[in-house]
Amino acid sequence: MHIAPSHILHETEHWLLNHHLASALPGYLMLGAKTPVSSLADLPDAALAELGGLLAKTQRVMQAQLQPKWLYISRFGHMPGFPLHFHLIPVYDWVETLFWQDERYRVLQNFGAGSSGQSLTDGAELTLFIWREFGENPTPPATAGLSVPAVIERLREAFKGTGA
Repeated sequence: MHIAPSHILHETEHWLLNHHLASALPGYLMLGAKTPVSSLADLPDAALAELGGLLAKTQRVMQAQLQPKWLYISRFGHMPGFPLHFHLIPVYDWVETLFWQDERYRVLQNFGAGSSGQSLTDGAELTLFIWREFGENPTPPATAGLSVPAVIERLREAFKGTGA
């Protein structure tokens, strides 16, 4: 898969970090292996050795620069043609507020009540909301804060400052 240079934030010998091409959520990043494999077990040892530090550095940079309420780091994917990759999804306060305001997602509320009866949500519900509303929706919700291009530039500069 070709990643537009406008969306590339950082690159190492074995990994490419980019803003998700199809997401309107500022800061939704993808960390993809340069080696075309679909399993961690098939990566070269050097790529595996680089992965842990790079994930930690990316989390540190995202938390410092974007200050999300939560940062989800996940591996999904079983679609042919895509190399091994990780999703780094910032969940901002305003994203959670939009989730709770959207009545279409209230059916999920029945599954997320805590022992006190308080409404709770979890990563799966918020991830579904983010994918549907910021990725698949032809008219995604308005975002608060920085735009996608501004986030890309901010994170690029932050990675330059990390010396890696």
